[in-house]
Amino acid sequence: MKELALMKGNEAIAEAAIRAGVDGYFGYPITPQSEVMEYLTLQKPEERTGMVILQAESEIASINMLYGAAGTGKKVMTSSSSPGISLMQEGISYIAGAELPCLVVNVVRGGPGLGTIQPSQADYFQATKGGGHGDYHLIVLAPASVQEMADFVDLAFNLAFKYRNPAMILSDGLIGQMMEKVELPPQKERVTTFDQSWVTTGKTDDRERNIITSLNLDPDRQYEHNLKLQEKYKNMEQDVMFERIACDDADFLLVAYGSSARICQKVVEVARGRGKRIGLLRPQTLFPFPTREIAKLSRRVKAIMSVELSAGQMVEDVRLAVKGKVPVYHYGMMGGKIHSPDDVLHAVEEKFMGGF
Repeated sequence: MKELALMKGNEAIAEAAIRAGVDGYFGYPITPQSEVMEYLTLQKPEERTGMVILQAESEIASINMLYGAAGTGKKVMTSSSSPGISLMQEGISYIAGAELPCLVVNVVRGGPGLGTIQPSQADYFQATKGGGHGDYHLIVLAPASVQEMADFVDLAFNLAFKYRNPAMILSDGLIGQMMEKVELPPQKERVTTFDQSWVTTGKTDDRERNIITSLNLDPDRQYEHNLKLQEKYKNMEQDVMFERIACDDADFLLVAYGSSARICQKVVEVARGRGKRIGLLRPQTLFPFPTREIAKLSRRVKAIMSVELSAGQMVEDVRLAVKGKVPVYHYGMMGGKIHSPDDVLHAVEEKFMGGF
């Protein structure tokens, strides 16, 4: 029987983590994602599954706890919001350099600086381009519903362990705080036996002890390590995910993720009711990005608009995919303000200049 619940997005992530058999959560409270830790604490998963919940003294402490725990091969995660994720960037770079699987959740709020606790999508660059130092990438999943907040937890861990790479769920304050019906996954057992070939479990009869580090002072070896990482990031393209909505006959294409994609779905519905052929491409993975699908659609549509809660970040990747074949516009809101379907539709009509 399906188990249904009415939950906030933040609560859905927390419950899904318990049910995914996560071994440990290390975090620090910050609005608008504090319900993740609050829910985990109230649910007492240490009694349900043995999952460890620990509030660190800061975001810097929590990401370094994640680094250490991930090195043992366990399923571990943290969550925060924009300023907290900024504090974690050094640790995230270390984890990526050390090739460790883990999950980081960012429920984005408006900035820059402390900004506002209202929703934003202005952390796109930070998430997809490597917000810390060095040439690295995270696997980045972008949920557009409370259901996907739950579903993407197990998916993120599967991808993180597949590639031995940190994964991020990039949500925002709107989806984190909204309540929807969600179908909860069945409970998984925590994994107690796993691949020991790379983890820091000490010397065994079969191998010497493992040393996990992101430090390599030999330039030739560091060069080869970087080549290996870049090849891994290229291989991630096989796991690109996206949703097409009314794209087959579209004259004008919207590209949007997360909460902006929800708004754009209504734009498509209203526009189609008026006889205007608008389609929507919704990236579900922001890295890897659906470059090939956008490039393919650009050969058929007359124009494209990237709709974001930012000054324009994902639009750069859209333009790189399109390569000048058709005009690419941007429509965005900043500072925690959220566009309405009418706002977006008016912007499309204005840019398309009577092309419908």
